[in-house]
Amino acid sequence: MVKILYIGRHEDILQTVVHLINKEEDWFGIGAYTNAEAMALFEVHNFDIVLMGSGIEPESESYLISYFIIKRPETKIVKHADRKSGLLKNQIIHALSGELPL
Repeated sequence: MVKILYIGRHEDILQTVVHLINKEEDWFGIGAYTNAEAMALFEVHNFDIVLMGSGIEPESESYLISYFIIKRPETKIVKHADRKSGLLKNQIIHALSGELPL
């Protein structure tokens, strides 16, 4: 099971992306709206991928990326700003294979 944390500041996009993730048979997605929520979820779940969604302020994005790298450097971090399911799936597949940089 691939565990994916999606962080986004737009509630409707967050819900859509998490829904698209969870449509995949071997994927488990959770969404976080705030930094505190994202960090709390990261402590509880061993995420394979963190998707940084749209609307995250640059300072928050830098802080979260640093936090995730320090806590679990093997977790893949991907910027994702589109809710198209094809792009989302390709980004996740590439990240899992190690082909997609931040």
